[in-house]
Amino acid sequence: MTTLGVVAPTASARTELPVVYNFLAGIGAELADPGGSLPGTNDFSCVPTVQHPRPVVLLHGSGGGRQTNWATLAPVLTNAGYCVFAPTYGAVSSVWPASALGGLGPKIDSAWDVKRFVDRVMAATGVEQVDLVGHSLGTEIPTYWMKYLGGRGHVAHYVSLAPYWKQGPDDDDARGEAIAAFRSRLGIPAPVRPECRDCRTPPRDLNFNRAVRIPTPYLPGVRYTNIVTRDDEIVTPYTAGLLDGPPGTSVRNIVVQDGCRLDHSDHLSITSNRRSAALVLNALDPAHPVPVPCVPVAPVTGG
Repeated sequence: MTTLGVVAPTASARTELPVVYNFLAGIGAELADPGGSLPGTNDFSCVPTVQHPRPVVLLHGSGGGRQTNWATLAPVLTNAGYCVFAPTYGAVSSVWPASALGGLGPKIDSAWDVKRFVDRVMAATGVEQVDLVGHSLGTEIPTYWMKYLGGRGHVAHYVSLAPYWKQGPDDDDARGEAIAAFRSRLGIPAPVRPECRDCRTPPRDLNFNRAVRIPTPYLPGVRYTNIVTRDDEIVTPYTAGLLDGPPGTSVRNIVVQDGCRLDHSDHLSITSNRRSAALVLNALDPAHPVPVPCVPVAPVTGG
């Protein structure tokens, strides 16, 4: 695409980035560039290609951030030719290092953060749909955006790493509700939220957890892929992430150990290994599958 003779950068024009298959590399990236973004991510001048016409938005888990959660998948997806974006949502402070710890505030605030970020991505790239890759809490928060905050119809592929669709309210819910109550007692106003003509109010008798899951977390028109590990020490049982969709939805459930006993990825390293990376690539672009290797994967670090 050209404007006044200037060639806009495309995802495919980027230099190949090194890939480290280790979850802990994200922590090193944050310490090296406090409050920054991983190389190849959050380039709002990126132009999606014909091969990959939708930007990919990466949504971290509880306590994660745009750098700490995605040291592996961000370069993998950038090297594959995608425009890759990653926010830190739900931080309780704008001051580093607390600003790098996302997903800790009220979940409704996090959902609005996701809405604002994805709206910005779509406006900058000129698209009507994105693809999502979420990890843990980052599988639940965008679902609320899709169902209630105007995200319906704006997601094509939704890849969930270590989701927990069958689980009830958890520590994240309790902490977020406590922060909201504390804020209210101190007279601190909730964050300002923009006008949203496409927003819908969930039924009054449903808390955040149930609003996401009732009657189903899935929407028609979205291709869902759930990727879970039997060695998950946070989502227990791991089968909480395996949920079939109702008629009219497209859902695929994958257990990483099926066909590969060497994979011992846990709740963290499911994001940071060669096998998961290939599964994510294939979920995003099923028409052009890549081989899925069976390689040793360690807890926490990956491989």
